[in-house]
Amino acid sequence: MDFRFSDEQRMWNDTVQDFMAREVGQDYTLQHDLSREFPEDVFRKMADLGWLGLLVPEKLGGMQTDPVMFAIFCEAIGKYSLDTAACIMTSMFTVQNICTHGTPEQQAQYIAPFLRGDAKFSISISEPQSGSDAAGGRSTARLDGDEWVLNGNKVWCSGAQLPGATIAILARTSQERYDGFSLFLVPNTTPGLHIKKMNTLVRKSLGTTEFFMDDMRIPKSALLGEVGKGWRYIGEHLDLERLSIAASQVGNARTALDDTKKYLSERDAFGKKLSSYQVLKHRMADDETELAAARLLVYYAADKLARGEPANADVAKAKLFTAKTLFQIAFNGMQALGGYAQLPEYHMERYFREAKHGMVGGGTNEILRSIIAKSMGLGREG
Repeated sequence: MDFRFSDEQRMWNDTVQDFMAREVGQDYTLQHDLSREFPEDVFRKMADLGWLGLLVPEKLGGMQTDPVMFAIFCEAIGKYSLDTAACIMTSMFTVQNICTHGTPEQQAQYIAPFLRGDAKFSISISEPQSGSDAAGGRSTARLDGDEWVLNGNKVWCSGAQLPGATIAILARTSQERYDGFSLFLVPNTTPGLHIKKMNTLVRKSLGTTEFFMDDMRIPKSALLGEVGKGWRYIGEHLDLERLSIAASQVGNARTALDDTKKYLSERDAFGKKLSSYQVLKHRMADDETELAAARLLVYYAADKLARGEPANADVAKAKLFTAKTLFQIAFNGMQALGGYAQLPEYHMERYFREAKHGMVGGGTNEILRSIIAKSMGLGREG
């Protein structure tokens, strides 16, 4: 078994890593985190390079790559911030739903502007009373002549407030628990849609929102795919979303660990470098080992997806383990930097904040464990 990247994969990794170092960097990332601004210029540069189309088929104007190449991309763009990565990835894996299930008219309307960098996408699943239990959602959509009328309250919808954003909204069209959901494409300027950006600890650049739908009317053509298939479409979407998060967590953990090593190698205490103390060396050795294992889990899951094999549990394992690994590395970094870790310009507090969010966003650690347990043949609890 060969664990090495192919020449093509290695060149792609080098290309994206170089772009992040040259065009983004830690200082730029810090600026956008502090100002809570979307990195619009980076988004458009990636559009100009064709990278927004990594999951879009060539017949629709993209440059569709396999999940391994996508994971390489996500690992690289997550190196300075999971939030920066999410600013790019959220639209990418959401537009995949339109590529797969959209009508030719929907594809013509939405995909070309996105590839140019003129449009963004957001996905809305959670509601105040149904986070992990997304099938408990109560927001409704009913057909009234040639229009759908949507009512309800959604929350944790990242990027919904951005100019030019279209939201893929999961809403109930019947009372069946899973087959009662449908997916709708809703521009964020639609009358009857009221969006509020939330003052969260993380997702400062992308932003996350709560919104209300008050007799919001959208055309019949806004339905994505078939009525009652929304839950299935979301399930397809989640494998890519969780893979992208896991890969970006590996990239961010690499930077957090490198920053910690650099600090320990430069800082003197009691007459010698901090990096010479055994307790700190061993802690870093453990972190390096955990990170190597996390990275292998990500690319094992990506490789299975690339071969067309079921990988739901493998993606869950990768996201669960990378989230725990990043949090531990960032925690150790906070401890190593001491008081300096509290300062934004040292970046570690951003890694730490975002690492905690990685244990919730895109599927909580508890939900991921349930997916893994199910794959082991363990029955439903209760």
